[in-house]
Amino acid sequence: MSLKIKKIILKKNKTKIICLTSYSKNISEILDNYADIILVGDSLGSVLYSYDTTKKVKLNMMIEHSKSARQGIKKSLMVVDMPYNTYRNKSEALFNAKKIIKNTQADAVKLEGGKKIIDIIKHLKKNKISVMGHLGILPQSQKGKFRYKGKTKQERKNLLSDAILLQKSGVFSIVLECIETTLAKKITKELKIPTIGIGSSVHCDGQVLVTDDLIGLNLTSIKFIKSFYNIRKHIDLAVKKFRKEVKNKIYPSKKFSY
Repeated sequence: MSLKIKKIILKKNKTKIICLTSYSKNISEILDNYADIILVGDSLGSVLYSYDTTKKVKLNMMIEHSKSARQGIKKSLMVVDMPYNTYRNKSEALFNAKKIIKNTQADAVKLEGGKKIIDIIKHLKKNKISVMGHLGILPQSQKGKFRYKGKTKQERKNLLSDAILLQKSGVFSIVLECIETTLAKKITKELKIPTIGIGSSVHCDGQVLVTDDLIGLNLTSIKFIKSFYNIRKHIDLAVKKFRKEVKNKIYPSKKFSY
């Protein structure tokens, strides 16, 4: 276990963990000043490529964006999502996880699921690959309309059981996506490893958001997303000013010409 991961685990019950997504060097350089974890998420499928599902995201796509993001990360822990159909069995998971780590210098990978992938996680851990878990809404396997998890007694029982199994398998933290508040609180209390919430209440040990959502670049009405800034407005103003100066022959002046 790396020192960076040990530091993340030690934050449990002490200070909130900040996790944000990045798909490029420029964004990573900014986030690295504030985030404990930078996640190169397969959310890039919808954010950058307008895919209707993360299932369309390919391994090489994740690797190329991760290589870019890595260049801007000096302090934060870097985690990369393993995309759909890249960890269907132990050998496939190990081959692809090694490929991600080798090509991107990531600190860890993230896998979606509980009981079904426990043996796969154990195999990765045995081969010294650090893993972050992910429970609740699982975009890679979700069918139909997304809805929060933890409505029924059986669903609550299964999610708590999966969280405990993930902890025993060796994950260093678990993302809880859209899990009902009291259940997210219970899971967080039961575990010795940190939970990172997204739409799962303030009771988690940390929070993660897609950076493009946070800065208002990606327009969405999803319940758990809060836009902390309207970057689209400032991009609009900059482009409008550029257009005006070009039209009026102000730019490029002698200062900006050879």
